[in-house]
Amino acid sequence: MQMKASGRRLPAIRSRISALLLSMFAAAASLYIAGRLWQDAESRVCLMEELDKITGPGQSAISLDDSLRITACREQRKKLSALEMELAAARQEGFVSKYSTGADGSGSKKKPLAVIGILTSFGRRNKRDAVRKAWMGTGASLKKLENDKNIVVRFVIGRSPNRGDSLDSSIDNEDRETKDFIILDNHVETEEALPKKTMLFFADVADNWDAQFYAKANDDVFVNVDALGSALAAHADKPRAYVGCMKSGEVFSELSQKWYEPDWWKFGDGKTYLRHASGEIFVISQALARFVSINRSNLRSYAHDDVSVGSWFIGLDVKHIDDKRFCCSTRSSGGICAGV
Repeated sequence: MQMKASGRRLPAIRSRISALLLSMFAAAASLYIAGRLWQDAESRVCLMEELDKITGPGQSAISLDDSLRITACREQRKKLSALEMELAAARQEGFVSKYSTGADGSGSKKKPLAVIGILTSFGRRNKRDAVRKAWMGTGASLKKLENDKNIVVRFVIGRSPNRGDSLDSSIDNEDRETKDFIILDNHVETEEALPKKTMLFFADVADNWDAQFYAKANDDVFVNVDALGSALAAHADKPRAYVGCMKSGEVFSELSQKWYEPDWWKFGDGKTYLRHASGEIFVISQALARFVSINRSNLRSYAHDDVSVGSWFIGLDVKHIDDKRFCCSTRSSGGICAGV
């Protein structure tokens, strides 16, 4: 008896399943048709708008070319909307310039010739004060340098490994006093992280200052601002310029050596670094700084910041400019820098 009852229920179950599938298919078809009708309605609205523009309200004469152009109206609008969203996303990622005011909030529209970042660290207040006294200036004299020479100068530092400790507080207090720092909040100060710090500096200034050039300098280097300005003005026509005291040198492969390079094997059997600008001071153009900003998460760093920067540009169409006036260890008339 149970088998007979089961046999009678099977056709009923199949019937209900078939009805359910049919209902689902009908619902899907209804949604598809509704969507097409909505798209057609959008196209008709777009078509009528264009038709009224071309022939006047209530007229129907339209050429074949106009018909083809108008039917693409809706798709073009969609593409424009998508591009606007991509542009907004690109701005957030640093692919598109976001300059509206200077990084100091001044709102000045004057484009600096150069922004110099003096890389410094904790416990070097005496070095910074020496730089301020010798050539950088403070307060009104620093502002005069920006206005008269069109060159912006800032000290660059990250944060303490123990965020918010006395080291951070001392820098924050000094910055409130002098207002001449770029503080990289996303960087932790360590000697080993200097290449990353240099990269983050270039990314930061490229995003916040619309300058022709960006320079990195050490805090034990004195700069002849007039000579630097003259040298850079001569290269204003080079969109991808990399300027400095170009050098190479031995790659040290022994862990016990002072300038040990963990990736020494990448530089070949000759163990010689590729050509790069000496790290005391060097300059890159805006296009190269933007390249660093855009690719900051993918750029490979080596043991030294000057070698790292040189490696980033070795495969690009870059103009390497070997200017001996950037060789700080060589004192000469007209020199751009001097080590102390």
